[in-house]
Amino acid sequence: MFDTINWDDLRVFLCAARAGNLSQTAKRLRLDHSTVSRRIAQMEASLGIAVFERHRTGLKLNEVGERLLRHAERVESAVIAIREEASASDTQELAGTVRLATMEGIASLYLAQRFAKLRRTAPRLSVELVTSAQTVYVHKREADLFVSFFRPPGPGLISERIGKFRLGLFASQDYLDTHGMPKTLRDLGDHWFVSYIEDLLQVDSVRWLADVIEEPKIAFHSNSMIAQMNAAAGGLGIVMLPSFATRERPDLIPVLPALAGTVREVWLNVHSDLQFAPRIRAVRAFLKNTLKQDPDMQVTLADAVPQPRTADCKNP
Repeated sequence: MFDTINWDDLRVFLCAARAGNLSQTAKRLRLDHSTVSRRIAQMEASLGIAVFERHRTGLKLNEVGERLLRHAERVESAVIAIREEASASDTQELAGTVRLATMEGIASLYLAQRFAKLRRTAPRLSVELVTSAQTVYVHKREADLFVSFFRPPGPGLISERIGKFRLGLFASQDYLDTHGMPKTLRDLGDHWFVSYIEDLLQVDSVRWLADVIEEPKIAFHSNSMIAQMNAAAGGLGIVMLPSFATRERPDLIPVLPALAGTVREVWLNVHSDLQFAPRIRAVRAFLKNTLKQDPDMQVTLADAVPQPRTADCKNP
C-alpha cells in the first residue's frame, strides 16, 4: 500500500532519479549497491508499479516515475525545511556544513584563501569547496551553493549577480623575447596560444579566448586554468586569464591590455528551499561582501575593452 512508503526509500529514489544509475547513487548515499537496489524495489512494491526503466547504461524514469519525482521533491523540500528550522533553534551560534561548488580557477585562486575570514567569525561553520568544470545543479542537491560565470537554468533556483571581472592576455617574458610582443590585434594571428580542451568544455562562458580571436593557433591544451597559467609562464604561448588569477604572477606580462580583453559575470545560486537557512545566509553574505569590496570583481562597462572577433584580428 502507498502508506507503507517511507522517507528513506524516497531519498534513495530521488538520488537514483538524479544520478541515473545504481552505482553513482550508492556512492553518493554511502550505501552498498544491493541496498540501493532493494530500497528502490521496496518502494516500487509499495506503489504496485515500476517507476524506472532499466537499461544497460542505467536507470531512466518512466511516466509514473516523472510524476513521483515532482511529489518526492516537495517532500524533500519539507524535510529540509524541518531540518533547517530545528538546527536554527538548537543553537544561537552559526554551525553546520555548506557545500559550495564553482570553477577550479576562482575556487583555487580567489575564494579558498579568503575563507579564513569567515572561519574567524563563524568557527563552527564548515565550508566544502567543490571544483567543477561543468554546471552544478543545486536544484538536484548537487551542492548548497553554486558560483558560476553565467545564470544557470533550474526550477526553484534563486540567482543573483554578485560581481563582474575582466580577463586579458598574458605571456611570459621568455615567450615574448622569442616571438615578439604583439603590437596590434592583427598580430595575434601570428602567435601561439594556451587554452582549454575544446571537446571537454561543458560551460560556454569559459570560451573567453574566442572573444578576442576566433581561430587561434593552440600550442597547449588543458581543462585546468591553473595548468594553462603555468604553461604560459613556462613560455608555451599566450593565455587569457581573469584578473583574479594574475595578481601575484609578475612572471606573466600583459599583452595588448588596452585592446584585447573581455569580461564575465559572477552569479551566486541557491535553491529556494535553502535561501533562508542561517548557515546558507552566512556564506551567501560572506561571498557577496567579499566580491563587493573588491574593485577587480566589480568592473563596469567602462572598464571593459572592446571584444573584437577574428575579422578584427585579420583585416587591416
